[in-house]
Amino acid sequence: MKTSSNQSEPEETELIQQEILLERKFSLAELIGREGGSFLKGESPVPKLVQVLAEINLFIDQHLVDSSGALQSVLKDWVKNDEARVSRYFETPLAALGEIVTILLENPPLFYEFVRQVDIRWGQLYRDRPYFQRPGQAPHPDDEYTHESVHQHLRDFLQHF
Repeated sequence: MKTSSNQSEPEETELIQQEILLERKFSLAELIGREGGSFLKGESPVPKLVQVLAEINLFIDQHLVDSSGALQSVLKDWVKNDEARVSRYFETPLAALGEIVTILLENPPLFYEFVRQVDIRWGQLYRDRPYFQRPGQAPHPDDEYTHESVHQHLRDFLQHF
């Protein structure tokens, strides 16, 4: 194909592409590839919320001391279920985590519910009956997750921020 000298280079390139495409059979896969080729250019295919939650979970794994894993697991669930708060901190995900832990420590009814869920998770993990401590009550001697121990773990955890 011979092009006239008065056509610009982009026009010439477009004409060549059109001529090539005329010779090819139509394919849905090719159409999607051509149209979507630049769709994710410069962006991660992983949604931002998933990236932020992964960063928070990694921080929990690395800095929250928890030999049985129930405390870490429940805290990760609480973070995951608080999408509204986490979404406000896309640029500083650990600030969201710090806020969630602080709210837990400063709100006794919420804290007691959190510890109850940790006890339940421990029971699920070890297929054993968990020990539930009631507010103002002494803990069972075999209870790994007492109100005081969980409170201390979370306070220590906050020191890593």
